[in-house]
Amino acid sequence: FTWKILAMESKASKDTKNSFISKIVEKTEQNFKRRRIHGSSDCAVSTLQLMRHVVSKGKFSSASLLIKKIKVIGRRLSAANPTQLTIGNSIRRVLHVIRQSCAEIKREGGAEEGPVDVDLSRSLTKLMDTNHDTKVDLSVKLDINLRQIIIEEISEIIEDIKRVYAHIKAYSVEHIHAKDIILTIGYSTTVMHFLTEASKLDREFEVIVAESGPSYDGHKMSKSLAKAGIETTVITDSAVFAMMGVINKVIIGSHAVLANGGIVARSGAHAVAAAAGHHKVPFLCVTGLYKLCPLYGFDQDTFNDFRNPGEILKFEEALVEKVNVQNPGHDYIPPKLVSLFITNFGGNSPSYIYRLLTEYYDAEDYDL
Repeated sequence: FTWKILAMESKASKDTKNSFISKIVEKTEQNFKRRRIHGSSDCAVSTLQLMRHVVSKGKFSSASLLIKKIKVIGRRLSAANPTQLTIGNSIRRVLHVIRQSCAEIKREGGAEEGPVDVDLSRSLTKLMDTNHDTKVDLSVKLDINLRQIIIEEISEIIEDIKRVYAHIKAYSVEHIHAKDIILTIGYSTTVMHFLTEASKLDREFEVIVAESGPSYDGHKMSKSLAKAGIETTVITDSAVFAMMGVINKVIIGSHAVLANGGIVARSGAHAVAAAAGHHKVPFLCVTGLYKLCPLYGFDQDTFNDFRNPGEILKFEEALVEKVNVQNPGHDYIPPKLVSLFITNFGGNSPSYIYRLLTEYYDAEDYDL
């Protein structure tokens, strides 16, 4: 009789925990669908916090079952906002942490099968081959020790994302020099922190900001830079090519960095990159590595989203029923137009991006 009572209590506890996880998964999914949570860093942190709950509260007997559950949740969250790639990136990062933690447990236990060091001599084809054997035993029991290791790693990733601006702006001293004339487009929090940090070094430089229609948040950028004491000029998007002849370097932020070194950036950024390429002006992208995505972009429709056409043509205008209005939110910039990525761990060329993928994700998790 006592055994039955304990079994029932255990089942009730399990159901309660599973119910709790289901509720927070559904709540996060709805927040992503309705864009209550937007912005790359906010989406990444929300996803990681949810994963921390899953690891802490979920009833899983082994790491392999945990990975399967996280992949299911990851597919739901990614489908809720397909253009916010940091959601999937965060899921893949957690899966990588679980695999590495299992390998560490096996190594500490003296097992013959331990983690395999990344072979940096491998070609891109081999690195992208999802069929290669990682030799990580995922049948490891998911005990409190392993859970604690995974939770601590996830918490560390969250803190890294929150500190990303502080890390990136520290590299401004290496890339911004006195008398530089820098071009940027629209508003980017990362770029704003990067430029304002350089202004504290008693280096006089000028920033030209393309206003980035139809949102025109380049005006917000110019006000923030001017408040920091930086000489700032606002120009129309159509004037970018004409002004490029006097520019020393272009600095923009990104929405995502793709596996081939291409960038998903704000709409209008491709025209800036093309103008910079024509005039041989260095094109720099400042971004956190949490935006690094193991997927590929091939054209302007890849990972793009179309926003409210009312921003361009008001609905009350007479011609609105006869006009097809498209308002893309992003541009795809191919790697050949990008000179350098400045991340929270230093500068990297576009050709080095696929190496970073091996440090942050496992190939078998590229496709959730």
